[in-house]
Amino acid sequence: MEHKQPAHAPVVIVGAGLAGLTVALHLAAKRAVVVLAKRNLGEGATAWAQGGIVGVLGRDDSIESHVRDTRDAGAGLVDEHTARFIAKHSARAIEWLVAQGVPFSADPDGPLGLHLTREGGHAVRRIAHAADATGRAIHNALLDRVREHPNIVLRERWMAVDLITSRHLKRDEPIRCYGVYALDIDGGRVETLKASTVVLATGGVGKVYRYTSNPDTATGDGIAMAWRAGCRVGNMEFIQFHPTCLYHPQERSLLITEALRGEGAYLLLPAKDGKGFGERFMDRHDPRAELAPRDIVARAIDFEMKKHGVDHVWLDGRHLGEAFLKEHFPTIHARCLKLGIDIAKAPIPVVPAAHYTCGGAVTDLEGRSDLPGLYAVGETAYTGLHGANRLASNSLLECVVLGRTCAESIGAAPIAAEAALPAWDESQVENADEQVVIAHNWDELRLLMWNYVGIVRTTKRLERALRRIGLLKGEIDEYYANFRVSRDLLELRNLVDCAELIVRSALMRHESRGLHYSRDYPQTLPVSFPTVLIRGMSGF
Repeated sequence: MEHKQPAHAPVVIVGAGLAGLTVALHLAAKRAVVVLAKRNLGEGATAWAQGGIVGVLGRDDSIESHVRDTRDAGAGLVDEHTARFIAKHSARAIEWLVAQGVPFSADPDGPLGLHLTREGGHAVRRIAHAADATGRAIHNALLDRVREHPNIVLRERWMAVDLITSRHLKRDEPIRCYGVYALDIDGGRVETLKASTVVLATGGVGKVYRYTSNPDTATGDGIAMAWRAGCRVGNMEFIQFHPTCLYHPQERSLLITEALRGEGAYLLLPAKDGKGFGERFMDRHDPRAELAPRDIVARAIDFEMKKHGVDHVWLDGRHLGEAFLKEHFPTIHARCLKLGIDIAKAPIPVVPAAHYTCGGAVTDLEGRSDLPGLYAVGETAYTGLHGANRLASNSLLECVVLGRTCAESIGAAPIAAEAALPAWDESQVENADEQVVIAHNWDELRLLMWNYVGIVRTTKRLERALRRIGLLKGEIDEYYANFRVSRDLLELRNLVDCAELIVRSALMRHESRGLHYSRDYPQTLPVSFPTVLIRGMSGF
């Protein structure tokens, strides 16, 4: 398909998941749009989402009930205005997805003809889903719409290197974002992409940990770029660990959806003799047992694993029946079966793994960051919705609701005057001599984050992590300054920046709250506030 050269610089959206595609589809009628996908289009976090998307649709539900559940899960740090705004627009978000062709699981007697399920932390059934592969169903439908649109250009295997701001221009121009330097991964060259507006929709930072449910794309690119450009970053200490990821040597990132527990599956300890399955344990940690919010379940599993010296616990859904499991969880059933686990006949070995970044670049409800011309949406952004712990299935909803408001804000704003942008300068660098340096630093960073900045933390561990991150950061910055960039180097650079943000934020919080649990500060303070980091503050 041929695309006309736009009269003005296009809007550049960095990231091709649900947040980025939602912005593109709502905006393309008014502006030319370029969407950058770092890897192949199906490799982002959206396609991996299993459970579903919240919709306040049922007669037994209400906006206030959803706000209350979001607030309770967020452990006192949820911005109630944000939560109410998103809950209020949830039905509209579901209707829009249905109109885009998303094949949600049907129920003739359900609201909008949809089957709704329930997940941990929710008072009622309010999760619209497409069996147990909701993210892929949504992503595929929106990709089809984007590919059909004449005003949207998709660039696969293009990675943003850094934002182009006033400091790059070296002349008197208004402070704003003017575009991005982007690496054509296959071509091996960095191009200067002029943009009327840049939208960061790159997802979270799960790959900073050794064990994660996230795809390889989750390297905190947008958060790191926004931080380097001078934007505030908030609540980075709150990294959600999903309680149940498959424990298997051949499949280390398979998330076992929370909906399985929502439908009645139990968590079991291994038997004391190491053979077979032991007793349930969640009722010792929370009266809601397996339906407690994710932070409580993940911490309980971590506690029991360390107490009993075991590598995993079991998730038992055998009592639900083979027919039910195949109908409602076909993807999990099929993938486990390929690994020799028949979930209708045996429990699933599971462990917690890094899953969701509750913090990010600070934005308003239209996605605007501190830097004019720069927006952020989805897991890249911090809006206050998730507080200290994200309520299950609120993430996809946030992408759709705020993706629309972001597009409306950009479309209504006057187009900024363009500026001549400097080309990427490679005159002082050479080809990398030893890739092993990148691989080694990548492994060391992820391991130290897992060991020192995991589900349970101490001040001593955090300080030790910060010292080592400082050394790694120095090595990576030196490597970046002297050698041509590659995707691996850029991802490592972004990960180490995000690791520092996580650790510094954790050190600033002298309490245990939500996803942040400190042995040195086990109490929860009566009043607490978000953690906001600003460039130039002490330590940076």
